Amino acid sequence: MPNTPPSSLVPAHQRCGLIKASQRSKRGQEMARSLLALFIVAVALYTIQGFLPALAWGGVFAIATWPLYSRACRMWPNAARGTLLPLLFTVVMALLFVIPLTLITLEAIGEAQSALEWLVHARKFGVPVPDVIQRLPVGATSIAHLWETHLSNPRDLSGLLGALDSKGVMVTRALGSQIAHRGTLFCFSILTLFFLYKDGISVIRQCRVASCRAFGRRGESIARQIVASIHGSVQGLVLVGIGEGMLMGLVYLFAQAPHPALFGVITAVAAMIPFCAMIAIGLVSLLILISGASVAAIVTFCIGATVIFVADHFVRPTLIGGTTKLPFLWVLLGILGGAEMWGLIGLFIGPAAMAALNLIWRRWAYGNNAEV
Repeated sequence: MPNTPPSSLVPAHQRCGLIKASQRSKRGQEMARSLLALFIVAVALYTIQGFLPALAWGGVFAIATWPLYSRACRMWPNAARGTLLPLLFTVVMALLFVIPLTLITLEAIGEAQSALEWLVHARKFGVPVPDVIQRLPVGATSIAHLWETHLSNPRDLSGLLGALDSKGVMVTRALGSQIAHRGTLFCFSILTLFFLYKDGISVIRQCRVASCRAFGRRGESIARQIVASIHGSVQGLVLVGIGEGMLMGLVYLFAQAPHPALFGVITAVAAMIPFCAMIAIGLVSLLILISGASVAAIVTFCIGATVIFVADHFVRPTLIGGTTKLPFLWVLLGILGGAEMWGLIGLFIGPAAMAALNLIWRRWAYGNNAEV
């Protein structure tokens, strides 16, 4: 083996060339490693793309309930070390969704049986003109004539219902497929939530280390802003929606609306999406009007409109934007834009993205005085 001359005997220009070659080699290796890492990440995300919504929902559930879970861990440290406390919290979270859905499903099955009986009767005898049409102040005669022409005759009604049968079968199949798909995603969301409860402290530590290495100290502040936005979104959307549903359920009960508890749950779910609760309230008011209680229908609609107006314009912006110093317009754009682009999960992703963007803008505009 030939002897390597000492570095002091190597000419200066050769030493510089060796150093530059070594630096180029290191930069090439770093670039190759970065490209390989990006390729692996892209392949992994493409592989699990169908389950990304489930992972996102599990993360949202975990972030929203983590303060309560941390408090429970401090109260029962022995249960938190194993799987008992994570399993208990996971089961409770699952029941919060399963119980209302079960009640709605049972009510829907009962209503479907009544609807089938009504269809069989309508095919044989037709549908008589309802009394409420005769009491309309305007257009009662024209509407009654159209009703008698197309719906009172069993032969015409049978032809209309027969044309809808094939479409009903297609809708039923599509609905069944969607229910199976959503059910699978829900199961994976609950499974993700369990492991986030179980290994949450380790996950938080790893995210902090990765954030500091990738973005420096400001990366953690952006992450805190996103977490605060999710907490505010849960309070402003979910809790306020539940409150609206409970309040309107009592109004439905006093107005003697059909199935007040069921429509209260439907109103609560619809109220989690801004401006959608009015659809449920309008439907219930219409059902009350059809039953003949016009005053109760008008009062129910007015109370519902007032509750929705106050919640959407005052309570929600304060809860969502107050924790992150997010202006009302940004909150509204985040909620509506997120829901349009991402679906229901966008109700939380949208405000979180706008909160992070708002923090970046304030730090860029004000520098170290961004908190003012």
